[in-house]
Amino acid sequence: IVSEILRLNEDPNIQGLALDLPENSCSSKVLNAVKPEKDVDGLSSVNLGRLVHGDIYNSVVPPTVCAVMELLEDIGGKKVLLVGVCGPEGAALQSVLQREGAAVLSCHWKAPQLQSELHHADAVVFGSMKPHDVPVSGIKPGTTVINCARDLLSEKHNYGQQNPAAEKTVGSLAVAMRMQNMVKNMERWIQSQQYRKWDLHCLKLQPLSPVPSDIEISRAQSPKAVDVLAKEIGLLTDEIEIYGQTKAKVRLSLLERLKDQPDGKYVLVAGITPTPLGEGKSTVTVGLVQALTAHLNINSFACLRQPSQGPTFGVKGGAAGGGYAQVIPMEEFNLHLTGDIHAITAANNLLAAAIDARILHENTQSDKSLYNRLVPVVNGVRGFSAIQLARLKRLGINKTDPETLTEEEISKFVRLDIDPSTITWQRVVDTNDRFLRKITVGQANTEKGFVRKAQFDIAVASEIMAILALTTSLQDMKERLGRMVVANDKKGEPVTAEDLGVTGALAVLMKDAIKPTLMQTLEGTPVFVHAGPFANIAHGNSSVLADKIALKLVGEKGFVVTEAGFGADIGMEKFFNIKCRASGLVPSVVVLVATVRALKMHGGGPNVTAGAPLKKEYTEENLQLVADGCCNLQKQIQITQLFGVPVVVALNVFKTDSPAEIDLVCKIAKESGAFDAVPCNHWSAGGRGAVKLAQAVEEAANQKNSFKYLYSLELPIAEKIRIIAQKVYGAEDIELSPVAQSQVDRYTRQGFGNLPICMAKTHLSLSHQPERKGVPTGFILPISDVRASIGAGFIYPLVGTMSTMPGLPTRPCFYDIDLDPITEQVKGLF
Repeated sequence: IVSEILRLNEDPNIQGLALDLPENSCSSKVLNAVKPEKDVDGLSSVNLGRLVHGDIYNSVVPPTVCAVMELLEDIGGKKVLLVGVCGPEGAALQSVLQREGAAVLSCHWKAPQLQSELHHADAVVFGSMKPHDVPVSGIKPGTTVINCARDLLSEKHNYGQQNPAAEKTVGSLAVAMRMQNMVKNMERWIQSQQYRKWDLHCLKLQPLSPVPSDIEISRAQSPKAVDVLAKEIGLLTDEIEIYGQTKAKVRLSLLERLKDQPDGKYVLVAGITPTPLGEGKSTVTVGLVQALTAHLNINSFACLRQPSQGPTFGVKGGAAGGGYAQVIPMEEFNLHLTGDIHAITAANNLLAAAIDARILHENTQSDKSLYNRLVPVVNGVRGFSAIQLARLKRLGINKTDPETLTEEEISKFVRLDIDPSTITWQRVVDTNDRFLRKITVGQANTEKGFVRKAQFDIAVASEIMAILALTTSLQDMKERLGRMVVANDKKGEPVTAEDLGVTGALAVLMKDAIKPTLMQTLEGTPVFVHAGPFANIAHGNSSVLADKIALKLVGEKGFVVTEAGFGADIGMEKFFNIKCRASGLVPSVVVLVATVRALKMHGGGPNVTAGAPLKKEYTEENLQLVADGCCNLQKQIQITQLFGVPVVVALNVFKTDSPAEIDLVCKIAKESGAFDAVPCNHWSAGGRGAVKLAQAVEEAANQKNSFKYLYSLELPIAEKIRIIAQKVYGAEDIELSPVAQSQVDRYTRQGFGNLPICMAKTHLSLSHQPERKGVPTGFILPISDVRASIGAGFIYPLVGTMSTMPGLPTRPCFYDIDLDPITEQVKGLF
């Protein structure tokens, strides 16, 4: 019985469970197996607890109790005797009667005082059949007698010699009341499906000075249980999958439930060209939502990328924000999270293994042998799988019986004829490992001499990561996975994951990764962490799905704040031209992040060495250096204006910044076209330090928005590259190498010419030369190669040489990372 109840609990098409069971089967184990929200009999402990505590709205009154109350007339001040009424129904009936002002006494059938109490009662309720050896007499005339015994239903029994007022039974009335409970349950369920106003309880911050380390701050705050947070922001119980205490996956079914709910405002956080001194985009993103929600009482959601463990253990550290504006627990954010990157690694490497295995098998078997193995006889029957039937259809072979294919058709079906020199699909690992940049595979004797040179990429560089970030549904993800081009055949035609028959398996590996992960900020406001493509070698933005879900949850007046990697010239440009095309969403505001000391570097300040003390140019007031460096800020404002979106400059303030330097940056930003420019102190003060920024963003979001894309997809590939190079980077022109030109011609011929462009270039300069700070001019942008991520849906030109596998420095972060074996606490993350 319990197993069946648990099965029905999880059926989304069933909103109520009624238990018609013998009394001896209605144990507390059985009654409590029913989900409280589906308990139309109102007998679970949770429901009874709510009823006893007076929570009428969220509780269900048991049908029998409803029927008794319906039959009893005004009972305020009267004495009601319950005989043989016990268990959950007895407790519920006592509670309801007492709430109505009745004096209630309960006794069992063989209680010595039964006869006396019957004589004094104004109403008597029998809850079970009278034992034969128990005489009942003395019920005074006019007493209301109600029989709830299950075995009676409509039978009449005379319990008194004086034949008091006709005894009433609850049988049919209880059935009607149960039906009424079912209707109420359905009404409550329908109401729960509607958008609900947030009931968010923010966490209090008590910032310290000096500011402790990020992990100390994170650990000093006690996060809310994630199921509590989910309920506060209007998520239903069956829309979350909990991972531990502080993380939960959110199911995509929410998008269907809230499809008619208007979206909130959409804010992008970008930055000036990065320097080793840092700008703090993640910190601004978190500080802004903390200010909006915890201090201005405006619904807001932060949507962040999941960090790769390569940089976490390498040189950059974590990516949860910092100071008093971060996602917590920061160690869970930075390590593993809910396993999405591991799922991507598994899917990516399964496809890589399938490519090499297919080449080996085709090279060592005849057409007939391949066919017999690809379409084997199972239990005397040979049949094509669904993905094989799809391949036959693409080949123009409209047959479903394996026995009817001709030799020529069999050869076309079994041979992909992959050209090993054209394989673009690489294996991945989520570790910075420079010695995997070039490898040789196939050296074992079992691979029969089919050796080829290959490489490993960092896991987040996988096209599957880009697909995860850009997909809009499970079906869309499956189709994108199938479209991934992994190589060309010997005729120069593309070979896809679908051709290899692996699409379904990839989708299975990714079925949980597609769901965004819910976490929270230090002040208890909600955060989605989902997808993490790099911005220099991919498009550098968190997922479309996280943004779409968040936009529904915040409501029409709320804000969703997401972040684009690196400078506005890279992450923001790709956000607009790639992500917004995929999502159909229109941004409301861009927040452009800068720091005084980073601007000083762009103004010609000395180079910075990691770990070395900063030179005086960065710690002392130098207005000329700041003014010179503001050229980069001005350029990034101009790039934002190309897309027609209002821009607010957020100046991350450091203790070494002078008031004059801060005022100068804000003045130049406003004169250069920024809607506003605001100094921010959220790193040291939490959301309170970003309130003025939040107010400026709210005001800017109400301005006229004339959003537009930078280029038309119908333009030739080379022309789209040229537009980005000239209008965004400030190049004079582009120069395609012969290899790049050949690839452009090939992709155009293969029908991929109408895809957007994802430039793979250094993030350290507007040009292709990392050492050129500020706003370089007069340069020709060299395009060394052009590749395609057909599943993700973009062409990516390589500017100069770009590494897709970072290496470890002399002193990586892992020197400082440790685990306390007693408390199991992580140390040294930042």
